[in-house]
Amino acid sequence: MSLHQEISIEDQGQLSATQRIARFVTSTYYEDIPQEAIEVARRCVVDGIAVMIAGSLEPCAQIARAYVQDVGSIGKSRTFGRGTVSAPAHLAALANGVAGHALDWDDTALSLEKDRSVLIHPTMQPLCACLALGEKRKVSGKDFLTAFVLGFEIQVKIAEAIHPDHFAGGRGFHSSGTIGVFGSVVAASKLMELTEEQTRNALAIAATMAAGLGVNHGTMSKPLNMGRAAETGVTAAHLASLGFDGPAYALEGGRGYFEAFGGGFSESRLCDRLGAPFAILSPGTSIKPYPSGVVGHPGMDALKKLVTEHDIDASDIERIEVKTGPNVIAPGPLRILHATTALEGKFCVPFQMAAIALRRKAGLDEFSDTFAQSDACQQLQRKVSAIIDPEIAALGKDKVVFDITVTLRSGKSYSQRSAEHYRGGPRNPLTWDELCDKFHDCAKAVLSAHARAGFIAAVLELETQSDVSTLLNGITT
Repeated sequence: MSLHQEISIEDQGQLSATQRIARFVTSTYYEDIPQEAIEVARRCVVDGIAVMIAGSLEPCAQIARAYVQDVGSIGKSRTFGRGTVSAPAHLAALANGVAGHALDWDDTALSLEKDRSVLIHPTMQPLCACLALGEKRKVSGKDFLTAFVLGFEIQVKIAEAIHPDHFAGGRGFHSSGTIGVFGSVVAASKLMELTEEQTRNALAIAATMAAGLGVNHGTMSKPLNMGRAAETGVTAAHLASLGFDGPAYALEGGRGYFEAFGGGFSESRLCDRLGAPFAILSPGTSIKPYPSGVVGHPGMDALKKLVTEHDIDASDIERIEVKTGPNVIAPGPLRILHATTALEGKFCVPFQMAAIALRRKAGLDEFSDTFAQSDACQQLQRKVSAIIDPEIAALGKDKVVFDITVTLRSGKSYSQRSAEHYRGGPRNPLTWDELCDKFHDCAKAVLSAHARAGFIAAVLELETQSDVSTLLNGITT
C-alpha cells in the first residue's frame, strides 16, 4: 500500500494501525484484563526486579549509573539494586534497563509461528517505564499492572507482525531495542493518562527514535539496547504529553517503521489480535533458569540430563557433538564460536556445554570471566562442535531443538534430545517457589532476607496498593 493510499484511507475515516493501537491502549483498563494475565504479570515483576538487582552489580550497570549521575539532575525516580540513585524518570529507566538486561537473565517471548523464533525480551522495557513513572506519579498497583500488561502486549504483537527480515539472519536488528521502545512508550503513555491522540503521537515519536543492533551480542552494548528502549519510551510519552506530534500512520506508512525496519508487516497479526488473546498469555513468556540466551537452555538441560544419568566426568569426554537449528547458532543468536568472557559465553554453545559438563550447572558462578578463562573451560570448549541439522531446521524457527552426542575417551557414546517443552517456557513454567528461589539468588548480595521476603509478599498484593512506592521502598539500597 502506498503512502497516498494510506492517507486516502485516513481521509475516509478508517483507522491506521498506529491509531488502532492508540485506541486499544487508551480504552483498556484493569477490569478488561483476564486475571490469568495479571498473575503472569505478577511473575514478570518478581523476575524482572530480581534480574535488575543482580545486574546492578555488573560493570555495565555501574557505568550506566555513573552516566546518569553525571548528566542528570536529581529526580523523583530511582534506580534499583546496588548503588541506588535518584534521577529524572527517563534516565532512571535507562539505568534500570541496562541493569535488567546485563546478565541476559530476563525473560523472553518466543514465537509460535514457523517464520520466526525469539521475538523479544518483553518485560524489562514496560517494567522500567512503570517503575520510573509509577514511583514519580504515585500510581496504584492496578494502574501499574495495567500499564505493564499493555506495554508487554503491544511490543510482542509488533514483533509478531513485522516481516521476519527484521530479526537475525535478515536485517540484523536487536528487537528488544528496536521493538522494545513500544513496550516502554505504551506503559509510559498509560501511566501518564495520555489521550488517544497523544498516545498515537507518542508511538510515532518512539518509532522514529527506535534503535538496536544484533551485532552487540556478547558486549555491554546489548544491555544498552534495552536501557535505551526503556529511556526512549519514557521520553517519547513525555514529549507527546507536551504537544509534540508525529504522523498518524507512523508504523505502517510508506517510509514508516515497518517498511524501514522490516520491509513490511502482517496487519492481521497485529490489528486483529490486540488483546485477543493478550500476548502475556499467548505466546506467553519464558522465565529463564539460566543467565544466557534462551535458545541455549534446552541444550543445557539435555546435556545435564545426559551427564547426570550416565555419571559422566568431564575429564573422560573426548568430544561433544551438538546438532540444532538456525534459530540457535549462526545466523541465530548463539553465534560466538569460542568464549573467553562471561558476556561471550551467554551466546556460545561450546561454553554452555562446557559449563554443564564441568559443573552440572550454569549459574552466576559459571557465567563469570574467571570460569570462562579457566583452563578446564577453555580446553573443553575446543571439544565441542555445533552444526545446523537440516531435519531440525525443517521443523521451523519456532521449534528449539538440540540433539547432543557425548563420546568418551573409552569409545562409548551417549545421546540425548532436548525436551519438547523447555523448562521455564509457557508450557513448562517455573513454579512459584522456583521463581522465588531465583529472586533470592539474584538479590541476596544486595538485599537482606527480610527485605526479599517483604518484596515478594508485597507483589502478591500489588493490585490492592494505592501507591506502588510502598512496594519499591524495600528494594533500594
